[in-house]
Amino acid sequence: MLGQALLRLQGIVKKFGDFTALDNIDLEINEGEFFTIVGPSGSGKSTLIRLLVGMDDVTSGEILLRGQRIDQTPANLRPTCMVFQSLALFPHMSVGQNIEFPLKLRKVSPADRRARALELLDLLRLPRDYYDKRISQCSGGERQRVALARALAFDPEILFFDEPLSALDYRLRKTLEKELKDLHARTGKTFVYITHSLEEAMVMSDRIAIMRDGRFEQIAVADEIYGKPVSRFVAEFMGEVNLFPLASDAKGALSSDVLKINHSTKLDAVPPDSRGLLMVRPEYMRFAEGANSHDFTLTGIFQGEYALGSRIQYELKTPKGIVTVEKLREDRLSAREGDTVALGFNSDVTHFIGDAT
Repeated sequence: MLGQALLRLQGIVKKFGDFTALDNIDLEINEGEFFTIVGPSGSGKSTLIRLLVGMDDVTSGEILLRGQRIDQTPANLRPTCMVFQSLALFPHMSVGQNIEFPLKLRKVSPADRRARALELLDLLRLPRDYYDKRISQCSGGERQRVALARALAFDPEILFFDEPLSALDYRLRKTLEKELKDLHARTGKTFVYITHSLEEAMVMSDRIAIMRDGRFEQIAVADEIYGKPVSRFVAEFMGEVNLFPLASDAKGALSSDVLKINHSTKLDAVPPDSRGLLMVRPEYMRFAEGANSHDFTLTGIFQGEYALGSRIQYELKTPKGIVTVEKLREDRLSAREGDTVALGFNSDVTHFIGDAT
């Protein structure tokens, strides 16, 4: 169970000349939480983490750890540690020497340093005889584990990660995602993770923050961000999505210039006299059997299919754009390019984004 707020940001602004990289950021991160910040390039996520670890100064606002300001505390005096994308390991040193390095800076005795390094090799599931192995002789995955061990060496309160898995191949990245999540559970530490990978964020995080133009667009658990995005930007950023214009009149009756709506269909999420977008993810789209077989139906021209491992993705052209459908391989659609295909979905798999443009 997550603890109380450990790290609090209040009114954080960061400017570079006339450019505002972070615009009045407020945030609370709980003790023991795995908190991931995701956003496109230039959204401000890397700038934010540099402020949190003390690599840059805030323009205005406060960063508090357990209620005490740390934004004016030098990076080397903060109880935090950073794992970089480059790892920043010393190739001329052994694994043990790399792990011990922060302890050596703190004047810890050689015997205690070695004991701590061996404990961390056990924790990161590396053989103890790796203590004398050169970093240059380690694989990519082993170097990641050594970097994590070094970060944990002086028992920081928060570990920050700046896209540490982005340079790895897919199979190794998936393995290390699971290991990071497991390590987080075993250590009970607070992890703050920066990534451009939605998959990483969904697999590992307790909460996800979506950044856009120096602000948080939405902060929530993964299922909520995926299923109930607050804006078109978040809906599209979190993966393939179908968005249909939808309006309601003063009595709450629904209308759409794309969808045929069953006369009995009601959506409590759509206020009377409103306009917006009705969202449905591709995996919830169905190939319809009749005009009234679903709450919402439409037709499209079959354009093609794309294999996605265990799933097949279909694209159908409609007068308002492309509609995407995903199915398991065993539910494969028998259709040829140019065929007219009926599609449908029900209200319980939709989400309404009001006033979306």
